[in-house]
Amino acid sequence: MGSKKNAIHRILFAAAALLTLAALSIALFPAAGSGAPQTAPSDPWSAAQALAPADLARELSGGKEADRPTILYVGFRTLYQGGHIPGALYFGEARSEQGLAEIKKWAEKQPRSVNLVIYCGCCPFSRCPNIRPAAAALREMGFTRLRVLILPNDLATDWIAKNYPTQKGS
Repeated sequence: MGSKKNAIHRILFAAAALLTLAALSIALFPAAGSGAPQTAPSDPWSAAQALAPADLARELSGGKEADRPTILYVGFRTLYQGGHIPGALYFGEARSEQGLAEIKKWAEKQPRSVNLVIYCGCCPFSRCPNIRPAAAALREMGFTRLRVLILPNDLATDWIAKNYPTQKGS
């Protein structure tokens, strides 16, 4: 009887652990498309500055061209040439000192109130080596309308596969 009781306790403990993990995963990692993109407290942007791909696609397809954001790609050149968001500018990868310097050089000439969206999309967003240095630098430069495109997986999965507009080449 004791072993049967122990087995029941183990099953109940395992079930409770699974329910706890499920609740945590829902809280920390909501399903794709379940609202606003998530940001971590350590990210150099606020939740209000996080931009979902569908929202940017809508901005690009509607309204006057003058109202559209300036888009800055901060990742790897080969990925930019293979396919990028139409009109996106490229000055270098933000993970390198030289690339970040080129981005800042361009940014110095821009009004701080420009509607600016930055993105990378090279890899899973949480591990991107480019987006955080670029966002931190532009925030420190005083850009007041800076937003970050949150591509949870990568550009191919979260933008191109959804048939959002794409442009190839330099």
